[in-house]
Amino acid sequence: MTTLILIIFTILSMLHLASANARVNPCRSYCGNITIDYPFSLQYGCGHPGFRDLLFCINDVLMFHISSGSYRVIEIDYAYQSLTLHEPHLSTCDTIVLGGKGNGFSLETWRSPYFNPTADNVFMLIGCSVESPLFQGFPGKHLPCRNVSGMGCEEYYGCPAWSLVGHRQVGSKFGSGPPECCAVAFEAMKAINLSKLECEGYSSAYSLAPLRVDGPGGWSYGIRVKYSVQGNEEFCRACEATGGTCGYGTDGIRQMCMCGNFNSTSNCDSVNSAASSRTWHRVSTIAGSLMAILAWTASHSS
Repeated sequence: MTTLILIIFTILSMLHLASANARVNPCRSYCGNITIDYPFSLQYGCGHPGFRDLLFCINDVLMFHISSGSYRVIEIDYAYQSLTLHEPHLSTCDTIVLGGKGNGFSLETWRSPYFNPTADNVFMLIGCSVESPLFQGFPGKHLPCRNVSGMGCEEYYGCPAWSLVGHRQVGSKFGSGPPECCAVAFEAMKAINLSKLECEGYSSAYSLAPLRVDGPGGWSYGIRVKYSVQGNEEFCRACEATGGTCGYGTDGIRQMCMCGNFNSTSNCDSVNSAASSRTWHRVSTIAGSLMAILAWTASHSS
């Protein structure tokens, strides 16, 4: 009897371990030191459908790919729902990159509801043509150009990089024609496309409030993007509450709840109940068989 109890206990432990392993999130992954979790994913079918085909891990470097180019992901802040991106052709206080090598930040139309650079992120457009759409409708006033969260071109002109490129500070305060640098908020333009805006280069900086840094040499250079999950969030919460993982179907649109070896269009409750019933039915069958074998062995050994 002791042997039978030990065998049954072993079987139950193995089934419990298998059940626990089935509940491990199959979609959570890592790239370098960055955790990839919902709504993002590196695997097709995982995460939110609006975030599909977005992230790629190349040699432990996480890349964010949209219509305007590829950006290195420096951080994903799930609590604040934001991404910090870096683009190699983005100008900083030490280096100004001209020649239209970068293309700013613009999204496919269908992705635009999900991503928006934060309100404290300034884009400073450099060397834009006088015919640029940026200045049309505002002759001599350049109304789109303004400071954003205390950051703007007046301060940026003080960076050492400007002495290296040799460009003149022109504009309403320095002469005729458009300013050499025009600072804008993303919300004012809806897309920072250097080709369409006819600009030679750009810089982007963001403010980490309440930290205030004096001077452009201390600004945080990069693109800070706020992401927003659109759609039925109750679905995902119900899925995760029942031990499932949020994903989407083969059509790339419909949300799915992944429940181990099963997918559900609602949650894992019914699947878990059925699986639990099948598991315990197997346990009862195995335990009954073992008891019959033990009884037969005892009767023939006496």
